Amino acid sequence: MRKNILKCGVAILAAAACAGSAQAQGQAVDLLIRGGTIYDGSEGNRGFVGDVAVSGDKIVYVGPKASFTARRTMGLRPVKLADMEEYIRVVRGLLAGETLEWTFEDKRRKIRFLNPEVGAFNITDPIALHISALGPRARRLTARLGAGWIHATANPGHARNAIADMQAAWRDAGRDPAGLTATAAIAGCVLREGEAADSPRARAHAGPTATIALHSLVERDEFGDLGRPIPPGLAPLIERYRQIYLKYEPADARYLSNHRGHLMFLRPEEQAICTAELIRATTFTGSPAELREQIRELARAGFDHVGLTVRHGHPEMLEEWADVFEGV
Repeated sequence: MRKNILKCGVAILAAAACAGSAQAQGQAVDLLIRGGTIYDGSEGNRGFVGDVAVSGDKIVYVGPKASFTARRTMGLRPVKLADMEEYIRVVRGLLAGETLEWTFEDKRRKIRFLNPEVGAFNITDPIALHISALGPRARRLTARLGAGWIHATANPGHARNAIADMQAAWRDAGRDPAGLTATAAIAGCVLREGEAADSPRARAHAGPTATIALHSLVERDEFGDLGRPIPPGLAPLIERYRQIYLKYEPADARYLSNHRGHLMFLRPEEQAICTAELIRATTFTGSPAELREQIRELARAGFDHVGLTVRHGHPEMLEEWADVFEGV
């Protein structure tokens, strides 16, 4: 397996600058900015949410995405795939130096980058497209566009099922999965000898990811499903969290409380429901030996890269996980 660790923290505005090593079109990445607003330079462009990777002084990757975090915290359902595909078409065309049409304020307008020759940005080198696609329809779009794929996964079993579907989608679109990149985005805690999976430290490192499934499931009827299930045996936790959720105010905007601390910290009322069983089932949490074997399982399933979420306020996770990866 090519070991590529994306060392990512989550900032309070959901736009995290993440230093580390990754690959984009075979090129090392020095900086990854996730979940930021990207502007293409055209007049009146309101921007879109996506990721940007930088190597040296060059942008080597732009990845548009329909951010779960950004839209849910505003009480919105996922971006329509047709709108996402159109944005990708426009951004790819601009990065290729094209003049193209784009609909804005109900009018088709011709746009392009006006001054690439000044060297403020690079559109000479190809920029890879990778899409975070958690559902089957989004994976079919990813395959049709010939894009790489990012999967936020809860455990090796969850990852195996997802990549099997993605590989089938690539093949159905006439594309060879071997020539496309699959990235597993993971989070969790490297447990110390004898440490419980629900220790205060483990909850701080893994808990904010473990509870995402609960955040999503209590809002599923209103906003759609994130596709991050929990085992049937843990279903009572959903109802326990629902009782917490129903007390949030204002009642017509409970999402404002539901997603506070998203991927950064556990809220006080979440501590009791963030159990060892939930953490084990929905994150990569275990001893160094256990985690190394889980990462090997990802490689055997067909993943090329692993992206790691480093929790806000816990930079020590970088070194702990680096030791894990060194042993894979």
